[in-house]
Amino acid sequence: MKSLFTIFLSIFFSSSFAQNNIIKGKIIDSISQKPFSGASIYLKQKNNDLVKSVITNNKGDFFLETMGTQSLLLEISAAGYQTLQLPVAFSNQIFDAGIILMKPNLVSLSDIVIEGKKAPNYFKLDRQVFNANQFTNATNGTAADIIKNLPSVSVNGLGEISLRGSTSFLVLINGKPTQGDVVFILGQLPAASIENIEIISNPGASFDADGKSGIINIVTKSNIQNGWMIQTSGMIGAPPINDFENKRNPNRYNVDFNAGYRKNKLDFNIGINYLRNDNAGFREGDVFTITNNIKTSFPSNGERSFKKYNYGFRMGLNYQFNKNTNITTGFYSGKKYQSRVANLQYELTRENLLTLDRNNLSYWNENDQQKKGKFTLTNIDLNHEFSNHSKLTISALYENANLYGNTNNNNLKSFNSADTLQYTINPYSNPLNAIRIKSDFTKKINNGSFQMGYQYRYDIQDGNFLYKTNILGTSEFKIDSLFSSGVKAINHIHAGYVQYSGLFKKFNYNAGLRMEVTNRNLYFSTLNKTTQIQLYNFFPALQISYKAFEKTNLKIGYNRRIKRTNNYELNPFPEREHAETLEQGDPNLLPELIGNYEAGIERSFKKGSLFATIYYQTTQNPIQRVNKVFNDSILVRAFTNAGKAVQLGLEANLNIKVNPIWSFVFGGNVYQYRIKGNIFNNSIAINNSSWVYSINSTQSINLPKLWSAQLSINYLSNRATAQGNDGRFLTPHLTIKKTTADKRWSFQLQWLNIDAGMQQSNRQRITTSGKDFYTTTNYIYETDQIQFSTSFNLSKRNRKIVLPISEIGEKEF
Repeated sequence: MKSLFTIFLSIFFSSSFAQNNIIKGKIIDSISQKPFSGASIYLKQKNNDLVKSVITNNKGDFFLETMGTQSLLLEISAAGYQTLQLPVAFSNQIFDAGIILMKPNLVSLSDIVIEGKKAPNYFKLDRQVFNANQFTNATNGTAADIIKNLPSVSVNGLGEISLRGSTSFLVLINGKPTQGDVVFILGQLPAASIENIEIISNPGASFDADGKSGIINIVTKSNIQNGWMIQTSGMIGAPPINDFENKRNPNRYNVDFNAGYRKNKLDFNIGINYLRNDNAGFREGDVFTITNNIKTSFPSNGERSFKKYNYGFRMGLNYQFNKNTNITTGFYSGKKYQSRVANLQYELTRENLLTLDRNNLSYWNENDQQKKGKFTLTNIDLNHEFSNHSKLTISALYENANLYGNTNNNNLKSFNSADTLQYTINPYSNPLNAIRIKSDFTKKINNGSFQMGYQYRYDIQDGNFLYKTNILGTSEFKIDSLFSSGVKAINHIHAGYVQYSGLFKKFNYNAGLRMEVTNRNLYFSTLNKTTQIQLYNFFPALQISYKAFEKTNLKIGYNRRIKRTNNYELNPFPEREHAETLEQGDPNLLPELIGNYEAGIERSFKKGSLFATIYYQTTQNPIQRVNKVFNDSILVRAFTNAGKAVQLGLEANLNIKVNPIWSFVFGGNVYQYRIKGNIFNNSIAINNSSWVYSINSTQSINLPKLWSAQLSINYLSNRATAQGNDGRFLTPHLTIKKTTADKRWSFQLQWLNIDAGMQQSNRQRITTSGKDFYTTTNYIYETDQIQFSTSFNLSKRNRKIVLPISEIGEKEF
């Protein structure tokens, strides 16, 4: 063991090198001014014979050694960028190429200098990169409003975001992993602070294995300037055109302020934001159950509206001790609140299927579900580069979240009646403490880069979930022990990985293996019972890219990923969602294990770009939320594993600048999804499949005198679920924008969820059925929303806003 350890140290930490000639340099993206990772560096003889090759690291640096000194050329290339060639001239056995700017070939130099616009999208070794500024319809919103315009991304009527048809994907903020629910994480980030969105559908082993369909990385705006930066924006929404006669009227407004200061070794920034974003709505549904030859039907309709707000304070600090070492730390504190009101009129009918006897009951249901969360977190990252071109990164994060809420469910004899038939409340508290500790080591070996790392994740939640029933005629409640319990959940995850990436002639490749050990403990106080599970999983990953032509790359890849269970899915004690529904988890639920295979082509041309990818996905233990009968007038929505699912699809995106006035983006995803297996302890067989497609299109018009207009359309087709199908969902948006001559002020008028009385937009029907039940619900959300906004940027060029984001607590909100 001692000799092996000595060998290991000599390989990775020795600073002794043979006295070869050294070639080094740094690649920078000319538009974003960010280090360019993954660029191909070729050392060639003047007759074009290849001598050696390497790719740049995540700081854009490259390093080569060679014995030869005569007639050498350095060639730098990357898909979507102009290829550069430099003659090599050594001085004291060193050729320092310095900083080299890579220019996209999607936008002409005149476009960059005169209009200040960067390429709409371009490609890197393992990802597609999309410029956030091209989607002006999302300017007043959040990261979620930008992401829904990307190919393979869709949003349904419940606000759930899907990538390649799955709501399970990992979100990174500037390359930093998050563990929370994607809707709430993305809802924290103002769209105005985002520079790029990167889709990584085939991640390497160095990334977390979380996320069924891959990774979306949010890159915030950046610059390398010293001095102050101030960004601020505000929005106010007009009164609703159709409020569905809701009891409460929606309010919409926001304000966002970011400031930063950079000088020499110090980079400091703060951010404050407040967003109020209510929505009016209507719900109509029909349900029936059959138990003991009694068919119970209970159709309903009425208000389904949301009151939502969040606010937060963020602070970040970066200090560069020297050229090799820097430290970054951040702090975040904020609150989220959501109230969903469903005030519904029910018409209940019970029919004896043998005698055909009937009896009827009408009642009014008032249901208010409130979710609240107070979040505090801090993080610290240390980066150090050694003299032998190796690098070590150590990071840690601590999070505390006070999660709490309540669901009030009151059945009355009639609207505005004081006669209560049943009144229940579901108060809960679910505080969270969590840590993440991670280390990564990277070293150049030959023409490639070797990486290895370790990560430890820990979280504990000590929740208290109560179900209380009102004692009629009094103000007192009694606890129902059948639906109440204390639930303590403890998770430990150990992960390690190795990975090697390199370049050989026209091939770029990346191969790695990740191993994880997961320990999960659940304790239920009412049952005085603990359930434990330990899982060992390997996650291989492979990426190969071939440069077929000057501006064309062919790609293939495979990786294995996991969709982990959360505490909401594991809690076996029902919560009253509304009058007809209980929500219930399963403590024995297994995580999904996914195998992803893909092959694709990326092509850049003078006025745009095109990519297309065929993918095949297999899923073991797919987690489904399915219905079963609780009693004659209540269904249980339960989480369960459901056999196996497979998916075969094609995603594509075309981006063209037709002329100086008109440009458009057209992207989409089409796939066949099939699920087959058994649910509820093999008591019910399921076998369902369907073709699903989504389309995202954005048309942009540049008008005279710095006016512009943009129309975007997002469409999601019908899709199969384990017990039924979800209906199609359509959302069109229009933005008119005016920018001042100095580019510091902008003013916008937005028309969101355009419908114009056609009753087609912002609505979705969800249907499920079984041998003893049927349910269909049509969710109709507010359309034709009008918003006015303005933004101001004190700096003509943006600086990086490195602000921490709640990583774990958002998942449980």
